[in-house]
Amino acid sequence: MLYTVKHLADLAGVSPRTLRYYDKIGLLVSSRSINGYRIYDQAAIDRLQLILFYRSLGIPLSEIGRIIDDPGFNVLEALEAHHQTLIEEQSRLAERIRNVEKTIQSKKGEVSMSNEEKFEGFKRAALEKNESEYGQELRNKYGEKVIKQSNKKWMSMTQQDKGEMKALEQELIEVLKAGTTSHSPADDLYRRAAKLHKAWLMYSWTEYSEVAHKGLAEMYLQDPRFNKYYEDIAPGAASFLRDAIVEHM
Repeated sequence: MLYTVKHLADLAGVSPRTLRYYDKIGLLVSSRSINGYRIYDQAAIDRLQLILFYRSLGIPLSEIGRIIDDPGFNVLEALEAHHQTLIEEQSRLAERIRNVEKTIQSKKGEVSMSNEEKFEGFKRAALEKNESEYGQELRNKYGEKVIKQSNKKWMSMTQQDKGEMKALEQELIEVLKAGTTSHSPADDLYRRAAKLHKAWLMYSWTEYSEVAHKGLAEMYLQDPRFNKYYEDIAPGAASFLRDAIVEHM
C-alpha cells in the first residue's frame, strides 16, 4: 500500500512539513507518483517508525540517519531495546502514581504514611535524573553490578542519611572555595577535601576503591558536565579536587 504525504502524516501523527523536511535532508526519501505527488511505500513507513522511536529518545536527526543506515543495524534489536525502555518508564510512572495515591489517602486519614515513604518519590526522581545523565557511562566504567548496588543503597537512605550527606557536600564546597587559593598538595585543605569527598561518596558506594575514586576524580576534569559543576563552585575547583584525591587517597 502506498501513502501520500497527508495520509502518512495522519497515520504517524506528524505534520506534512515534517515529512517534507525528512525528505529534503535524505532521512526519509519519498518516491513520486505519475502525477508528481510524493508517495511512501511500506519500507518507508517502517523506517519512519524507527525515526520517530529514536527521536523520542532525544537523538539528533543526523545521528538517527547514521544509526539506521549502518550495515550492522538490527531492527529487531532496536525494537526490543525500545520495548525495554517503555517497560522501565511504565514501571517508574506506576510507582509515582502509587506514591501520589497513598499521599492522597494519607491526607484523607484513610491510611498512614511513614516519613520514608513520603520522600520515596523524590529519591526515585533524583536517581532517574542521574541515570539519564550518567547511567550508561558509569556502567561502562564500573559495571552493571556496582551501579545496581549503588542505586539500591541510595534508595535505602533515610532522611537523616540525606541530611548528613548534604552537610558533607556543603562542607566540601566551602573547602573547595578556600582551596583554590592554595598551591601545595600537602596543604591541610587538600587532605580535608579528599577525606570529605570520600565520606560523601560512601553514602552511595557499597565499598571503597581507591582506583575508582581516583578515576572519578579524573572525570571531574575531563567530563564537561562534572567540570562545570565544580567550576561553578569556584574557578579551579575541579583541578583542586582531582589533585587532592590523587595525592591523599
